[in-house]
This record gives sequence, C-alpha cells and structure tokens, in this order.
Amino acid sequence: MHKVRVGVIGCGSIAQKRHLPEYRENVHTEIAGVVDLVQSRADDMASLYQTKSYTDYKELLLDEEVDAISVCLPNYLHASVTIDALNAGKHVLCEKPMATSREEAEAMILTAADNNKTLMIAHNQRFVSSHQKAKKILDSGELGKVYSFKTTFGHSGPENWSIDGRDSWFFNKQEAFIGALGDLGVHKSDLIRYLLGEVDQVGAFIDTSAKTDTKVDDNAICMLKMKSGVIGSLAASWSYTGGSDNSTIIYAENGVLLIENDPEYPLIVNYSNGETVKYQLKKIQSNEAGGQSTTHVIDHFIESLVLNKEPLINGGEGMKSLQVILGALESNEKGAFITL
Repeated sequence: MHKVRVGVIGCGSIAQKRHLPEYRENVHTEIAGVVDLVQSRADDMASLYQTKSYTDYKELLLDEEVDAISVCLPNYLHASVTIDALNAGKHVLCEKPMATSREEAEAMILTAADNNKTLMIAHNQRFVSSHQKAKKILDSGELGKVYSFKTTFGHSGPENWSIDGRDSWFFNKQEAFIGALGDLGVHKSDLIRYLLGEVDQVGAFIDTSAKTDTKVDDNAICMLKMKSGVIGSLAASWSYTGGSDNSTIIYAENGVLLIENDPEYPLIVNYSNGETVKYQLKKIQSNEAGGQSTTHVIDHFIESLVLNKEPLINGGEGMKSLQVILGALESNEKGAFITL
C-alpha cells in the first residue's frame, strides 16, 4: 500500500508542535502539502517538511493524490473546512472542539458518511497511559461503586504557547466562539465520558476574570451528573498562573484514583484498606518541557486509515463531548441545569 498522503491546513502552534512532527515520524505517512493564510508561515513549514505550500486550502483539496487532511484552524472554521475536505474525497482529522454548534457537528458527521470517509476528532486524553490504566481499573469493578469525581484542566492561557501570542484567534470571540471551556474543558468532557460513561445533566458558572480585552471565557466550573447517577465537577481555566493542572480524581467505594495529580506518579490508587499503589507510567503530553513526546492522535488516525477501521474518537464521539460544553454554555446563560 502507498503511504497515506496528508495535507495540513493551518500552520499554527498545534500543527507545528503536534501534527507535522508526528506525521513525519509515522512510517505510513507522507506530508503532501501545508496551508496557511500567512504565506511566509506556509513556506517555512513547506521548506522544513519538504513539501508544497498553499495559502488557499481549496487548491490543496484539488490535489487528487492527497488522501487525508488535518484541520488545524480556529474553531469557527472547523466545520466548513472539514466538510469541504470530506466532499473532496479526503479523510479528515479535525482539531477539537470539533465545531461551534450541534448543527455543525451533525453536518460534519453526515458528510463523512455520505462520502464514506473517516472523520476523527483530535482528543488526545484517551491515549494517555494513566487514563487508559484508570479505565481498566474502573471497568474491572475492583473499586466498587463510583461516588464522585473532579476533573480539571488549567494553565496560564494560550498567549504563552499560541504562535500569535496575545493576538491569537483564541481571544477573538468570532473566531474562537468559546475560550478555556472549548480549549481545555472539552478535553475533560471527552475524558470523563471515556472513564465513566455519558453525561446526563450539566450546570455551569462561566466567567472572564483573568484576561482583559476579550469576550471569551477564561474560567469555567461545571457540575455534571452522569447517566449512571454519579455526580462530579469539571473545571477549565486560563488563570492558573503558577503552573498547570491536568488532574482527575475519582472517589469510589473501595478507594480513590488520583490521575495526573502527582509530579512523579501519573496514577496513584489509595485503597480504603490503607494500601497504596503507585504506577510509573509514560507522562501525559504537554506543551512544557518534559511532557510526553507524542499525543498518539496522529498514529491512531493513520492506523485507522491503513487498517480501514473506525477511529476511537469519531465524529459521533466528538459531538457528544462538544454537547457537554454547549450544555454548560446554555446552563450559564439560563441559570439552570441542562439535560443533554
């Protein structure tokens, strides 16, 4: 089989730190082209990865030798560009959050089905070693009934890692649609669904308290009730100025799971009988030094294409994780709990 020829649309930080280097490392992949509205940025990446550069993504989509596309664009463009790529006969890996509305997400899923193409959403938390191990422990039933949880993703904000800094689209309400909740919170809604099943109800307080001159949220606290009846909290923030937090704690009958909560051990289980088990696992990926080197998202996407199998996070999964966030926005607006 020939190598999967991939085009990357958008050459910002996520493409430069994740998609492009991880495609280059994948033996089944060839980078067939890069697109960015900023010509010099596209040219720089094309030169670095020895490929073609474009400023108009539609030109790249005309290339019949391109098999798949990574959509690494501001949130408001995810749906339209993904749909164009699928209609051009390309498989698509789209960055999260997959869309800015349920309608957009449904249109993306429908277009993928109509064209018989793969649509995957780039949620990486399911591939983290500690999260996979935690799921095995939970699924085994050894911890008994799950009582509650808290899951958090916070750092000091995208101005510190986005290619355009404080001028980034992340702070532009029209382009971003949502702030910390869409950037970080949707990772955690995907993770908690992976670990504990579907979310039934959501209530939220969402605020802009840390960043000035922007209308996007930078702090969100959500209360979730799972279909199983388990209740817990989800926090997303761009105001953690003294470092980042990417932890999840699950409280159960026979013990407590501490996930990504300790600098040395990615997973610790404190059993109610007094026993403690500490797992030495691969570190979670982060944009800071010493983080995990790969997200596994690219490898999983390519593997699903090579083996012609459905990816773990398809459009339907991406939409369910998005709906938790959309529900949180609605809850904050109405001052009421929202049933999903």
